[in-house]
Amino acid sequence: MIPDVSQALSWLEAHPQAVKGIRRGIERETLRVNADGSLATTGHPEALGAALTHQWITTDFAESLLEFITPVDGDIDHLLTFLRDIHRYVARELGDERMWPLSMPCFVGAEQDIELAQYGSSNIGRLKTLYREGLKNRYGALMQIISGIHYNFSLPLEFWQARLGITDAQSGKHEISAAYFKLIRNYYRFGWVIPYLFGASPAICCSFLKGRETDLPFEHTESGLCYLPYATSLRLSDLGYTNKSQSNLGITFNDLETYVKGVKQAIRTPSEEYAAMGVKKDGKYLQLNSNVLQIENELYAPIRPKRVTRSGETPSDALMRGGIEYIEVRSLDVNPFSPIGVDASQARFLDLFLIWCALADAPEMNSDELLCTRKNWNRVILEGRKPGQTIGIGCNDERKPLDQVGKALFDDLRRVAEVLDSQNGNQQYQDVCSELVVGFDDPELTYSARILRDMKAQGVGNLGLELAEKYRQMLLSEPLEILSAEQLAAECSASWQRQRDLEANDKLSFEEYLTAVNGG
Repeated sequence: MIPDVSQALSWLEAHPQAVKGIRRGIERETLRVNADGSLATTGHPEALGAALTHQWITTDFAESLLEFITPVDGDIDHLLTFLRDIHRYVARELGDERMWPLSMPCFVGAEQDIELAQYGSSNIGRLKTLYREGLKNRYGALMQIISGIHYNFSLPLEFWQARLGITDAQSGKHEISAAYFKLIRNYYRFGWVIPYLFGASPAICCSFLKGRETDLPFEHTESGLCYLPYATSLRLSDLGYTNKSQSNLGITFNDLETYVKGVKQAIRTPSEEYAAMGVKKDGKYLQLNSNVLQIENELYAPIRPKRVTRSGETPSDALMRGGIEYIEVRSLDVNPFSPIGVDASQARFLDLFLIWCALADAPEMNSDELLCTRKNWNRVILEGRKPGQTIGIGCNDERKPLDQVGKALFDDLRRVAEVLDSQNGNQQYQDVCSELVVGFDDPELTYSARILRDMKAQGVGNLGLELAEKYRQMLLSEPLEILSAEQLAAECSASWQRQRDLEANDKLSFEEYLTAVNGG
């Protein structure tokens, strides 16, 4: 079943102040689309600032793939209002374009019509575009225009002081990192609960499949919908934002040194497949290098250990310097029932679940067991709502009913919720438990079941457009609450100046810069 957390929960109940001061941040991706639902081919709007240097508004893989980034926040409602302000501002600046409200893309014609994100003429800007060129050539452009929500989460120092007996973050960085890795191992073992409850990509537009081989038994509708009847999150399947070729890298999450060593090895290990592609052809770069990973960010994972990097520092060097500062949860589909792609119930659930993951025992995992946990995830991703669905326990053949495991987990989460609510003087976390646990008795209440009903009735294109227009009108009608128009205009202007400064200060040619980045 699930680990016995009763002692740890009793400890939490005796130290309720330890969870006061949780910090969170959200990154939301969304495609710009035209009024007819096709992918926008316009450049990143100038009024949104420089995507390379803007604090809150950037682009991800494609020029049309917007990404909104909130500052770190201690208050969920404030955090979501800030994110909503970004959406309100962007809606005003997009003219007749809309923000696509689903994780899987709108109708896409030719893959070559997907323009890579452009970041100006500085070396760092050109590097970012070239990295995306490599992603396109390695995995295809379609996989890269899938949207998701990333939830960044950290427990307060007071939690670690009470739990681990450390005095401060610097001297206790090894203990804190080890505890975050414990959280990550539990996330791999039990995080399938996230796509079960919140997966919202049970279907795709059939245009997404063109030329791609798949053995998934899709059912089709006349409107061009391809779906699996019990799927939850095709975004997380092998069709979506994963990479099977990375599964044999052997990167584990048992301690900081071996994790960083594994990541660094992957970015130094040559790949026969990518070497055959070539780094350059006819004078044009095709990828940053021909290693298994071009850079560390290419490692696709449902959760990542993170630390804010300093200038010129790689993510793993930052981890070695200061230990894990926060974790990034990457398994959330865009919530199609929210105009900003995520809501407070999801944030509160993630708080509860991640605290539980930090409290529960988590034996070390070798790479074989990591692959073994992937089977549970895949089962939930492709047929999580199937009647009588079971979940594997460990790497043996023991299986338990999914609903039974889910409800046992929620018994623990409710105790965590009571502690958090006692600190906040309300019932919001307990209400989330009551709202979500019913999805185990009735899978038709999950996000994936609800959105699939709508998709089958309307078709993915019609539904996406209807929601996009509804949310556009909603956002256009709402005033800004936290940010002001003056602040947003000032950040836009400042971002362009920061980009110009970067471009003016380059001392190396791009070839010299690339050699330095690749460790040459």
